[in-house]
Amino acid sequence: MQVVDRYLEDYEVGEVRRTLSRQITESDVVLHAGQSGDFFPHHMDERWALEAGLGGRIAHGTLIITIAVGMTAGDVNPQAMSYGYDRIRFIKPVHIGDSIIVQAEITEVSDHPRRPELGRVDEHVTVTNQNGDTVLSLVHLYVVNKRS
Repeated sequence: MQVVDRYLEDYEVGEVRRTLSRQITESDVVLHAGQSGDFFPHHMDERWALEAGLGGRIAHGTLIITIAVGMTAGDVNPQAMSYGYDRIRFIKPVHIGDSIIVQAEITEVSDHPRRPELGRVDEHVTVTNQNGDTVLSLVHLYVVNKRS
């Protein structure tokens, strides 16, 4: 990891980043349950999940968001700050043992509506599993300093 200054003018619509894969483990699910307080049987009880027709325990959607966004966090950019997330969709369940890959594409670069010294960058994040199925989609919003 390194520090890389990227200003609004340095971003281009269509830029794509793609991560390596990462397997979702039982430890991931158990730790997230403990941190979030979400001990629903979908995540914690294999028999219950099978009887419910889920094909086994599934990872928390919030866990997959957290891991996916972390997977895209490479270089530190002091000129940008996460502004939030829009259009979050849990498309398919992620089971323990599945692997995920994340693709992030810049879809919009614009001026900030209220602060002329800032801009906004929208990045569409798509998470796929080992079969190529999309499991999660969201837009990550950034506020970015302008060079001038």
